[in-house]
Order: sequence, then structure tokens, then C-alpha cells
Amino acid sequence: QVQLVESGGGSVQAGGPLRLSCVASRSIFSFNVMGWYRQAPGKQRELVATFTSGGSTVDADSVKGRFTISRDNAKNTVYLQMNSLKPEDTAVYYCAADAYGRRDWGQGTQVTVSS
Repeated sequence: QVQLVESGGGSVQAGGPLRLSCVASRSIFSFNVMGWYRQAPGKQRELVATFTSGGSTVDADSVKGRFTISRDNAKNTVYLQMNSLKPEDTAVYYCAADAYGRRDWGQGTQVTVSS
């Protein structure tokens, strides 16, 4: 089982930026998929942005052009740079990693965007 620790959440006004970090307890090369999901109150958890095993990225349509996923392999860390934040981006953001047939989740970090 891998440990995933998120940080960087907080409260921001609409239009502002935030950067989330997710540190994994082992090499991120061991994961088939690693990235970010979010869950707003009363809604299902949804994909935000992920890396695939081939190194490509998958982004939700709602965040294209505003959010960027990146990684630092040496630090076992994946980042989510969020720009031009909107109130509808308010959610708990979770880091997730898939390997050996299972998905592990971080504890989540709250992002609140005020108008």
C-alpha cells in the first residue's frame, strides 16, 4: 500500500491560483496512473487531471487551459497548478495512484473559491 500526502489547499478568491502537492511514499514510476480527483458537496468524485503510465496527461474538460498537472520524479511528487479558479472548483481534492490492480487515495485537501 502506498501513502499519499496532499498539501496546498486553502481559500482563495475567484481568479486566483493555488498549487497542490501530492507526495508518494515510493517511486511514482511504479504507478500506472497517478493524479488528481475532486469531490464537491453532494456530488460524485470526479477526475481532474492524471498522468498515465506512458507519461501523457488526461484533463477534465472543465479545467482545460486552467489547471496543469506536473511531476517531480526525484521527489515522488505530483503537482496540480490551478489558475483562474472559479467558485465551482470548490471541492475536496484527492490524490490517487493506481498500481498492481488497486487504487490508493490520499486524505484529501480542501479548496474553497469565493466569488
